[in-house]
Amino acid sequence: MRGHPHRGEAGRQVTAAVPVAERGAEIGRRIGVGLMYGLWRPRVLGSWRVPAGGPVILAVNHSHNIDGPMVMGTAPRGTHFLIKKEAFVGPLGPFLEGIGQLKVDRSVADRTAITDALAVLDGGGVLGIFPEGTRGDGDFASLRAGLAYFAVRSGAPIVPVAVLGSTERRGRLIKGLPPLRSRVDVVFGDPFEAGDGSGRRTRRALDEATVRIQDRLTGHLETARRLTGR
Repeated sequence: MRGHPHRGEAGRQVTAAVPVAERGAEIGRRIGVGLMYGLWRPRVLGSWRVPAGGPVILAVNHSHNIDGPMVMGTAPRGTHFLIKKEAFVGPLGPFLEGIGQLKVDRSVADRTAITDALAVLDGGGVLGIFPEGTRGDGDFASLRAGLAYFAVRSGAPIVPVAVLGSTERRGRLIKGLPPLRSRVDVVFGDPFEAGDGSGRRTRRALDEATVRIQDRLTGHLETARRLTGR
């Protein structure tokens, strides 16, 4: 894997002719680049592994609130994250919608969120998912079935992403954030297919896909920790 020393590298695959639906996510990516590199020192490995075009799912471990914005600012393509509806409050709601983020109600089978997420993939976009469903230890120990469903239903490859270092220390100025200018590692892994090639979408097929996904994600996390020393 190679590093990501320059901010501009993240934009090398973006062309002027982007679909209207993708413009918001691209604006979000550019905002993320400015904020994440301005406030912290991301070290990015393997961003070139993200396919340059076509649908793809970024499966991100989740231990801190900055993990999503950090991936948005370091991924080479604009990303539409599925984000809990509780985050869409006040002026933040229209802002998140404006940069292409998707609201999801985690208490029910949110059909609108499912439809929106599949539309992103059907349109050849990038869908970001925290497969653990909520913030925790960020070790991929417990996965929800949503990731397997989107991957099998769309046929989109999954790229595992490990964000490391966001919870190691608390900042002095803002206790809820990592110290300003501290290093956060973002490691992108090899894309892989979740399905078994049969095209099945049964409950059993999704359960089997979830097992395969968990094996790949936990393996990537171990590799990322070894590469970064975290």
